[in-house]
Amino acid sequence: MASRRQMKPSPYRQTPQPLQRRLGVLDSTAIGLGSMLGAGVFVVFAPAAALAGPLLAAAVALAGVIAYCNAVASAQLAAVYPASGGSYVYGRNRLGEWPGFIAGWGFVTGKSASCAAMALTFGHYAAPEFATPLAVAAVAVLTGVNLLGITRTALLTRILLGAVLTTLAFVAAAALLGPHPAADGAAGAATAGGGWGVLPASGLMFFAFAGYARIATLGEEVKDPARTIPRAIFAALAAAFIIYLGLALLLARHLQDGQLAGSTAPLLDAVAGSRLSAGAPLVQAGAAAACLGALLALITGVGRTTMAMAREGDLPAPLARVGGTHPVPFLAELAVAAAVILLLLTTNVLTVVGFSSFGVLVYYAVTNAAAFTLAERPGHAPRWLNAVGFLGCLLLAVTLPPASVLGMAAVLAAGAAGRVLALRRRRLRKAAA
Repeated sequence: MASRRQMKPSPYRQTPQPLQRRLGVLDSTAIGLGSMLGAGVFVVFAPAAALAGPLLAAAVALAGVIAYCNAVASAQLAAVYPASGGSYVYGRNRLGEWPGFIAGWGFVTGKSASCAAMALTFGHYAAPEFATPLAVAAVAVLTGVNLLGITRTALLTRILLGAVLTTLAFVAAAALLGPHPAADGAAGAATAGGGWGVLPASGLMFFAFAGYARIATLGEEVKDPARTIPRAIFAALAAAFIIYLGLALLLARHLQDGQLAGSTAPLLDAVAGSRLSAGAPLVQAGAAAACLGALLALITGVGRTTMAMAREGDLPAPLARVGGTHPVPFLAELAVAAAVILLLLTTNVLTVVGFSSFGVLVYYAVTNAAAFTLAERPGHAPRWLNAVGFLGCLLLAVTLPPASVLGMAAVLAAGAAGRVLALRRRRLRKAAA
């Protein structure tokens, strides 16, 4: 199979208005890293520690290995298909329409829920008594930023990322200075995690690593994508892996296992119990900035995937419209914002980490399968690495908490049923014409 097969034309596809290539390596890396260092870094360690116990660092390492396999596959495919949509586009062109649809639908639905979770987390850190109104306002304001163009999105992402990195450096300093009750043998509840708990814990940690997908979904807005996208993906992933592994080791040393597993804000607890406890408000502010940065990048990526699916007839055609002084898929962005706000007003979204992880792991399973079909590949991307990534994604997906697996499986099935009905209606209209 040719590695640079032309993108298949769709019978439902209208000639789209192209987006503009404005992002370089720095902006692309910032968007990817900003997505990975979002709300996840402030909340995901607790449920992962409850499952993995003292093997939390091993869970982070396993999630990082699978993420690296996925990053290699994403970089390979983005260089061949530098268009918005990420694995939705890759799956359609390498594997067929159905694998592409499953990848795109899993990404759009799972990440829309993640948007709501991050918005609400921002509200809880900023002003808990007004969490939902603040979350809705954050979605509205950040959608407005996105509508001003991708360069404004990248600029705000860099600013927020700087605030987050400063906060994480402060947390690391607090954990290093101690005191360290876990290391000193202070009494505390032990977790029952460990052993096989590493697998579901790795699946939850994958939620925090998945941000580099935003770089690939913005492929149509990246300068020199064959060079820029792989560099940005690997730079963002390497930085995130070092930060996550370091934090896992520090938190395990500084907090009791039971305290870490039961915490709703483990990084805040790490500072509150240290010699730098006066800096707790800085952590709250940094967490709010992290949520905003991840939410901004997520809305951008989900909007671009929605646009790509609409271009191919898998979502309503108007969602593919691009317009404005700085061309953006404005209807797709507004539709995503409306869906997220609806979730905020009707649903408790603080439990969607596993739900989102399952959808994204399915998305990356398709990515690895698509990359496996490429004949031409760089030396750092052997075919067996794609196979490891594919099997690793499926393994982590099926070992997630059952509620997450069943919930996302039902959403994927509903999307597939809807597509079957839409295709049947199109065939009937064509036959009647």
